[in-house]
Amino acid sequence: MILNLDLNFNPFSKEKTIDYESFTFSGGEPHIKILTPINEGQNVMVTHRVQSFDDFGLLLLAIDALQRMGIKNIDVFVPYFPAARQDRVMVSGEPLSVKVYAEILNALNLNSVTVYDPHSEVTPALLNNSKVISNHNFIKEVIEDINEEIILISPDGGALKKIYKLSSALGGIDVVECSKSRDVKTGQISDFKVYVDDLKGKPCLIVDDICDGGGTFMGLANELKNKNAGKLYLAVSHGIFSKGLTELSKYFDKIYCTDSFRSIEHTEGFIQVQLKEKNETKII
Repeated sequence: MILNLDLNFNPFSKEKTIDYESFTFSGGEPHIKILTPINEGQNVMVTHRVQSFDDFGLLLLAIDALQRMGIKNIDVFVPYFPAARQDRVMVSGEPLSVKVYAEILNALNLNSVTVYDPHSEVTPALLNNSKVISNHNFIKEVIEDINEEIILISPDGGALKKIYKLSSALGGIDVVECSKSRDVKTGQISDFKVYVDDLKGKPCLIVDDICDGGGTFMGLANELKNKNAGKLYLAVSHGIFSKGLTELSKYFDKIYCTDSFRSIEHTEGFIQVQLKEKNETKII
C-alpha cells in the first residue's frame, strides 16, 4: 500500500492508495488522519515532495500515525532530500543541516529511506537503511529527446564522480569538465572555467542534481559559448527554479527536470519528466 502525501505525486501507481485527510491548526501545526483501514502486517510506502519544514513535519506525523495503527513495515521515498546541499559546515556558527533531518528519520526505525539523485554521498551515508536511485534513466530519456550526439558537461568538481558514472552507464559519452569559484560567506559564484580549448560547435548537455536560482548554469553557458559550443541543453534532477525559468531559458535551447521537487507546467523550451515506476525495480 502507498500513502502519497502530495496528491500530485504518485510514482508507484500500481500500489493501492491510502486515503487520508490533513489540515493545519490555527497555531500553524500540520495534522493528518489516516482513513483507510490497514492490516498490521501490511507494508506501507510513504512518498512526499518536501519543499518546507512543514512538509517534513507532515511526513513525520504520517509515519507516527501509521506506527500507532500497528504498522511496523514502513518505507519512505523522499526524492528531493531536504538540506542535502548543507552537507558540510563551511563557516563557524552554522548547523550541519542534512544530519539533523537524517537523524530525525533514523529515530523512526524505518525499513528504508529512498532518495533520488542525492546531492552528495553524505545524505545516504547519514541515513539508516538508505537506498539511492540514480539519474541515469532520466538522462537517457533526455538524450533520446535531444536526438543528437552530445557532450556531457560537468558543471563543477563536485559533479565529476557522478557524471563519469553516468557516461559509463550510457556507453561512454564524452565528458568535459568545468569549474567555478564560490565565496562561502556570500554565496556569490564567479570565475567559470571550461577545461577544453574548442568545443567545435558540438551540442552540450549540462547535467547536475539541483537548479535553484540558475546563476551557475547561466555563467557556465556563457563560458561554453566562448569555447565554441553548439546548442546548449540543461538537465537537472531537482528543479527548484527559485527565480523562474524566463531568464534561464534565454541561455539554453531546452531545459529538462524531473518532478521530484514540484510540478511545473510545460512551456516552450522546458520539459518535465515524471518519476514513475517502469517496473518493479526502476524509476525514470
